[in-house]
Amino acid sequence: MQRTAAAVRRPINRPVNSSGRKRNMQIRKQKRRQRRKLVRFIKLTVFCAVILQIAVVAGWAGINQIIRPPDIVVSLPADTDTEAEQIVYSSEYSLFMYDEHEDTEPDYEEIDAGSAPTITANEARKPDFYTFLVFGLTEGLNANTIMVASYDARTGRGHVISIPRDTQVDVTRNNRKIVAAYNVGRLNDAGHKGGVNRLKDEVQTIVGFRPDFYVRIDYEAFIRMVNAVGGVEVYVPFHMRYDDPYQDLHIDLSAGQQTLDGYDALRFARYRRGNNPGQTITDYQRIEHQQQIIDSIFRGLLTPLTILRIPEFVSIFNNHLYTDLSHGELLWFANEMRGLITGTSAGALEFHTLPMLGTSGAPHWFEWADERGIVELVNQTVNPFVRDITSGDLRIVP
Repeated sequence: MQRTAAAVRRPINRPVNSSGRKRNMQIRKQKRRQRRKLVRFIKLTVFCAVILQIAVVAGWAGINQIIRPPDIVVSLPADTDTEAEQIVYSSEYSLFMYDEHEDTEPDYEEIDAGSAPTITANEARKPDFYTFLVFGLTEGLNANTIMVASYDARTGRGHVISIPRDTQVDVTRNNRKIVAAYNVGRLNDAGHKGGVNRLKDEVQTIVGFRPDFYVRIDYEAFIRMVNAVGGVEVYVPFHMRYDDPYQDLHIDLSAGQQTLDGYDALRFARYRRGNNPGQTITDYQRIEHQQQIIDSIFRGLLTPLTILRIPEFVSIFNNHLYTDLSHGELLWFANEMRGLITGTSAGALEFHTLPMLGTSGAPHWFEWADERGIVELVNQTVNPFVRDITSGDLRIVP
């Protein structure tokens, strides 16, 4: 019997493979799970982006409340009806703990510094212009390093004027050098705050105004700051050798351009005389060395590695830096300092030394301030007032 064509073309029914069906179902389930995961991931990403945006906006608003420029004390005119009313900057208190040291009182016959001029009471100030007293103390709490600095936030320029420690001031005490001002105020006015106030008063008699804020740095802060920026690059003019067992001070620095760590940078800054009498330098040369170091520290703060050392800087500020600026104000100035150092204008940060007429010589070795030169330099650099400082605002020893 012959097969028809239709019969020949009839499909043959085959049994369905159950394992293949399960595999297909598993693949479809896996795809559905992947789609659900993708949808959840997208939703979570969008949610996190929204939260992050809100946090950034809120955080920025909060930071702006903390990181801000300081206010300046502005006294009302003397002829107002109110009694000594003032706008007081938020850092009236000392933010960092000060450990009072016990020292033997030096042999001062009198410790009256007299009254400083009162120019700051009623003078109109330049807007966004800040002044600072920066000083460092020896082990005996004498102000061995004294600087008056300014920062003009409108122009982005800063100036630092170093005051020689042996500058004679118009006071009645036995030691009439400004180097003794802090310790005298500390002893007479009971503590650190009295020392700062006395030093500010005596600086005012020389430059014609009282600095707004202060920063006091001790030896340990200096060493750690230099190490935190990776050392400082300086030029050592000759082989510096000096040994003073009484101070436990030993200096041995080779000549030439080099990078010093904090320990050696401190010795470079302190060097005044050598074991060889022919290697003695003047106080003005030592000031130049100190200015080299400060400039190098500022520039070291701009390196990318600085970000990694923020905890070290915080430790230094908390334990070894004494100031009436708050954390937020310090951060604001730190941010401004980056623009100051990297400014396009040449010499955005400039260093100067107070003009002097000469020395009295033995036995006191007073340095005599140059009144005319000081007035000219101050008005060109750190004067915070709209009007010029004049000789009448100073009290220079004639």
